[in-house]
Amino acid sequence: MRLPRVLTTLAAGLGLLLGAVIVPSAHAHDRATPAQWRSYWVDAFNPGVYTPAQVTALVEDALDINANVLIVQTARRYDCFCNNALYPRTDAAIAPEPYDPLAEVVRQGHAAGLQVHAWVNVNTMWNSHTPPRSPDHVFNQHGPGATGADRWLNKKADGQELVGANAYVDPGHPAAVDYIVRGVQSIVRNYDVDGVNLDYVRYPDGSSTTTHSDWGYNSVSVARFQQATGRTDVPLPSDAAWSDWRRSQVTQLVRRIYLGVWEVDPRARLSMDAITYGHGPQAVGGWRSTRTYAEVLQDWAGWLDEGIMDTAVTMNYKRNWNPDQALMYSEWSEFLADHQGERQAVNGPALYLNGVTDSLSQAKEALRPSAAGNTAAGWSGYSYATPSKDVAAGGLEAERAKLVQALTQGEDAPFGDKAAVPGMPWKTAPRDGHVTGRLQLRSGTPLDQVPVTLAPLTGGSHRTTGFSDGSGWFGFTHVKPGLYLLTLSLPEGVTGAAKSVVRVSKGTITKSTLPPFHAVP
Repeated sequence: MRLPRVLTTLAAGLGLLLGAVIVPSAHAHDRATPAQWRSYWVDAFNPGVYTPAQVTALVEDALDINANVLIVQTARRYDCFCNNALYPRTDAAIAPEPYDPLAEVVRQGHAAGLQVHAWVNVNTMWNSHTPPRSPDHVFNQHGPGATGADRWLNKKADGQELVGANAYVDPGHPAAVDYIVRGVQSIVRNYDVDGVNLDYVRYPDGSSTTTHSDWGYNSVSVARFQQATGRTDVPLPSDAAWSDWRRSQVTQLVRRIYLGVWEVDPRARLSMDAITYGHGPQAVGGWRSTRTYAEVLQDWAGWLDEGIMDTAVTMNYKRNWNPDQALMYSEWSEFLADHQGERQAVNGPALYLNGVTDSLSQAKEALRPSAAGNTAAGWSGYSYATPSKDVAAGGLEAERAKLVQALTQGEDAPFGDKAAVPGMPWKTAPRDGHVTGRLQLRSGTPLDQVPVTLAPLTGGSHRTTGFSDGSGWFGFTHVKPGLYLLTLSLPEGVTGAAKSVVRVSKGTITKSTLPPFHAVP
């Protein structure tokens, strides 16, 4: 049994002679390695990956709690803690080039048997009054200095774009979506990551109410909604059709990222950081009444159902010592365990809001079967940088040592033995395939929001209808193998081949090769 790094460091500093013999627990080798996700979120606003030495300490600290995954923030605000991605290299005070933080974490993490997942913030553009140095950064190209369609900023109904120094990207803007997808693909293509973890894949906080979002009023997004509905008004934030349309933009973005990652590496895992604001669905009238679904327009339960998200890592950030928040934690813990479907949900408590004793209690609850007998796929602690709310008083190393001891030592320690990351049979042994395509005019203009129907011709699945996005892209996921008829409901004034036959095969993406369409004068 290895002595935890924090204990070794403390002992060495005191000059202690460790004479005691440490014997592995009697049950350490008595049973097969369980499948259970265990991870730290490693944010890039704090030390952890800034130097090779920090990465070495990070890996050792992860092994100390018998973790098997590192969720490492790679893109904070479209600035990359890496050297070889579409996003420009960060301005943060990391070691100079050729040091590559992500490459170093992958190298050391994999050598230690840890999976590495690149944590990418999706809709957060920038958060400083000082612009990024790179002229290619999205904030400099498509932020406050841009005009017209080049301006990607999300905007509130009252016209507000910036919240302090915080700027956000509108997921209803087609060019922004294209950039996000290509950025994620570049990380998967250029680094041997085990997966990508999406954060802020939603609309921003700060709305006037918890029943709807005030965001989404980028002029391009509003125009697309008007085109789709035939309306000429600017919808109110509470407009149900407008809320549904905005939520569908986030879902379509996730669908594109899912298939975009699959195209580069079919076995890479797509996970995301799922919102769990307030009380759970069972306490507020159902999933659609939650703040997650209604206020920030994030349908992560629907994404698990559709299979466009492999793992939802829920940000179940609640104070265990507060009775009302402890109840919220229990409600969300039950919901996520019971609504995984054929995918996975990981319970992610906030270490920084709790002392070690409360974090131990939450870890045990996170892994406890629900009343229906379902168990979450595992645990993720936020965050590596702050393992306890008592760090300021007790010290970082001391609090981390307490957490290691609580999670791994004792007969009822939840992480006393090692565990394997749960598998993904839908990716390692797929039983279905996918279909994508792109609709555009001969001029190159995309056909937006065109209904596309996929109907089985032989065997196959059921008939389903989707829509093209602002780039003309459409996609169907997890379609049973067989022949299908693809039918387009072309808008008035557009002509061309509106039908096509596609063959779906297991584990592959079938790209429909529809010719460009003609706009009738």
